[in-house]
Amino acid sequence: MNELNERDALRADVYRLLARLLREAPDASLLEWLAGLEVEQDGTLLAERWASLVAAAGEASVESLERAHFRHLVGVVQGDITPYASWYRNGELMDAALVDLRHDLKVLGFQRAEHSRDPEDHLAALAEVMAMLIEGRSPEEARFHMTHLAPWAADCLADLGRVETPFHAHLGRLGQAFMEQEYRRLEAEAQQDPVRIVEP
Repeated sequence: MNELNERDALRADVYRLLARLLREAPDASLLEWLAGLEVEQDGTLLAERWASLVAAAGEASVESLERAHFRHLVGVVQGDITPYASWYRNGELMDAALVDLRHDLKVLGFQRAEHSRDPEDHLAALAEVMAMLIEGRSPEEARFHMTHLAPWAADCLADLGRVETPFHAHLGRLGQAFMEQEYRRLEAEAQQDPVRIVEP
């Protein structure tokens, strides 16, 4: 199989980075890597938001981000943001969105990791699935995004973009812009697909 093109490889990397940072605070090596990223300023909103996250990474400490991650995304009962599809789509955890997702994951051949404490509809888990679908060139990539991410992920990340910790706020704004770009791109590609006429 040929290697992924540069655009799709980058998309998969962004999904994996979002997943990593939504699931846990960055360790010292990841924070240092983020702070040292060189962002090509091409005038796009995405580039602007990357630059803001890079700048915030350079001013943050691992210890402060660990506390902030717990406060914003975990909490004693729940954090400031509840990054689950069922919460955003149905107003409570472990609801219909999770049931539908589990069915689709089973059809796609994905199983929940035994060590995972989070339900499968955590935004980090969905981002990881998207990365794997892109890397596997799955024809289900667009449908999975439109079904399980498009209805709520950008809203969740926009909410994260309003927290008081600069690093997490810029992460949320970057993620929101990325998810909105993904939606526009997949929608445009769907409209360009030729209509297939199947002879009876």
